[in-house]
Amino acid sequence: MIQEGEYAIETSGLTKKYGNFLAVNNMNLKVKKGEIYGLLGPNGAGKTTLIKMLCSILTPSSGNARVIGVKIPDSNIAAQIGYMPQETGVYLGLTVKQNLNFYGRIFNLEKTEMEKRENELLQFVDLLPWKDEMAENLSGGMKHRLSLACTLIHQPQLLFLDEPTVGVDPELRVSFWNYFNQLRENGVTILMTTHYMDEARHCDRIGFMQRGKLIAENTPLKLLKKSGTDSLEDAFLMFSQHDENHQKEVIS
Repeated sequence: MIQEGEYAIETSGLTKKYGNFLAVNNMNLKVKKGEIYGLLGPNGAGKTTLIKMLCSILTPSSGNARVIGVKIPDSNIAAQIGYMPQETGVYLGLTVKQNLNFYGRIFNLEKTEMEKRENELLQFVDLLPWKDEMAENLSGGMKHRLSLACTLIHQPQLLFLDEPTVGVDPELRVSFWNYFNQLRENGVTILMTTHYMDEARHCDRIGFMQRGKLIAENTPLKLLKKSGTDSLEDAFLMFSQHDENHQKEVIS
């Protein structure tokens, strides 16, 4: 249960170093409860590293963060959040329903509650007709939908979605955004990463990441207005160039 307060996620100076390499550099981020916040940036920008720190999978090198009121890292946070990694967490040797059952048992759901959640989620992600199908026989898009359902089995109120629509066709991407919007309407907070700039317009707020830093943050419309551009891709390039010029000024 998310504790009292305006934000589901708060970080201050959060940093992750690997030797001399700064994967995440002094990140100050606040994600409001009940919003969809999108982290956008190229591969290697630090998006996945940030999410793994917030999920207590990685330990920060420095800085502080609170997730649903809990100071991280804290291994107990896993029971209160949902994390969907880039690689689907689907077990190919199990059926669709068995996959959900497996994750339900991880979170100690009682049998009656588990059966209820399984049916609800299979309907939610449009997989009910395939409940007894082996996961290895599913299409790539179906595996993504099953992975999302497994992430939701314990009814988390905060979701971390790492590139949830990567590799899926445009039609399925639309379906996924329908799922995300329904979750938001039910009060679920979502922090997601993507490098699809066209998807960002669906987010309540977005943050542009580059070289481990948050270089700009606002609603999609306000970022377009501030950058004076017509697309979020052009807006990102503008803010990126501004950040590079600032770095050169600091160095010189």
